[in-house]
Amino acid sequence: MSQSNEYRKGPVTLRGRKVPTSTTDQRLLDNSGPADWVHTDPWRVLRIQSEFVEGFGALSELGPAVSVFGSARIGPDHPIYELSTRVGEVLVEAGYAVITGGGPGTMEGANLGASRAGGTSVGLGIELPFETGLNAHVNLGINFRYFFARKTMFVKYAQGFIVLPGGFGTLDELFEAVTLVQTGKVTNFPIVLMGATFWEPLLDWLRTTLIAQGTVSEADVDLFHLTDDPDEAVRIIREARP
Repeated sequence: MSQSNEYRKGPVTLRGRKVPTSTTDQRLLDNSGPADWVHTDPWRVLRIQSEFVEGFGALSELGPAVSVFGSARIGPDHPIYELSTRVGEVLVEAGYAVITGGGPGTMEGANLGASRAGGTSVGLGIELPFETGLNAHVNLGINFRYFFARKTMFVKYAQGFIVLPGGFGTLDELFEAVTLVQTGKVTNFPIVLMGATFWEPLLDWLRTTLIAQGTVSEADVDLFHLTDDPDEAVRIIREARP
């Protein structure tokens, strides 16, 4: 029988030289070929979908929570680590679960504080060459391949962000969050910066450069709340809820 000039593969129509010589089922059931298919974009879509499904399923009954960000490079003997631990404790005492990236440094400190206070300590890990897995103080952990799936979980299941001193990853999460608030993608979502001496130069730059150039407004910069007091940070988050 001659080959058809048209072939339908789901919603896709193929004609001429694009018509395959085997069917999808044949390729599925034939295990003698290479495994390159697991690295193709259509297969990645399914893996991305699975990450969202797993994340939504694991966190859907979490209850009130706050995401805490900060540097992975700060050791347990650093004052910021001690501050992150206290933040975790105060959040649990106020009735919140604590969500971090699940790594070392300030993430570990916040998870330690949450666990020590008897609360839910969530770690959303990411597959990176230099990461060593979730810290020992996480009692609900999910590992992600894709940053964007992980970022969705940080925002979707949190009542707000507390951001401690950190590097590029922390700044990425911080400015993504403030962009979502500024553009109205999320509402009633407080962003608290902890560590005044660390964050004040950034806020000064926003005012003297971005506001001065007209690229942001004073109201945009006012979306950030600055404090060194964990109790005040929690109060800001609680008062922001409708």
